[in-house]
Amino acid sequence: MIRVAISGSGKMGRQVGQAVAAADGLEAVAYVDALAAGSEIDGLPLFKDAGVCLGETRPDVVIDFTNAAWTPLLAAAAIPRGVRLVVGTTALSGEFMAWLESECAARKTGTVVAANFAIGAVLMMHFAREAARFFDNAEIIELHHDQKVDAPSGTARTTAEMMRAAREAPFVHPPTEKETVPGARGAELGGIAIHSVRLPGLVAHQEVIFGGLGQTLTIRHDTTGRESFMPGVMAATRAVMGLERLVVGLDTLFGLE
Repeated sequence: MIRVAISGSGKMGRQVGQAVAAADGLEAVAYVDALAAGSEIDGLPLFKDAGVCLGETRPDVVIDFTNAAWTPLLAAAAIPRGVRLVVGTTALSGEFMAWLESECAARKTGTVVAANFAIGAVLMMHFAREAARFFDNAEIIELHHDQKVDAPSGTARTTAEMMRAAREAPFVHPPTEKETVPGARGAELGGIAIHSVRLPGLVAHQEVIFGGLGQTLTIRHDTTGRESFMPGVMAATRAVMGLERLVVGLDTLFGLE
């Protein structure tokens, strides 16, 4: 039985808790959330301090969907104790990721960090990387709910980085002679324009549009409910038990590299 603590008690955290409770071979032992009120959530103890939580409940894995300020604090408490992490938090700094890679390797403690745990989204990113070799022009439109704290999304940024890495040269980013509204062409990464949409009613959606002579190719994924992330989260939770290093992206776990 894999003992699991859940970091974060918002909508994603509660969804994770329900998925762990329903999964074979997993046991939810606690929530940890520095900002949450109360001492219990869904019958599980709620801790404010990561170190206290890990010391008292002794989980094998912590699943974390929080924010880029909290995740490093959680990792600093977990990795030295040999507690593995499954992290869906986005906008993590390069400095933190370098530290995490070094610490996981030194302590032979597995961790999985992924920008998106929806299996369809993982495949969308993989297909976009494959297509990147055949088109010189591409743009990404990502659409999320209006409470999302970062832009562009971690999925959009990761997709663009994967696409750029698949090519020798950057994509062609056509110059705009006159932008009548500043920022109308979006952000740019590796020659790829990235556009972020934030609206109530959305969950998480992304399309990658490639353009070539007389043709376009659109690769799109839509998440209509947070439950779509749970099969990937559960797969990563089981897989991380056999890891002794940091793995970034579910594509690595699925053999899609």
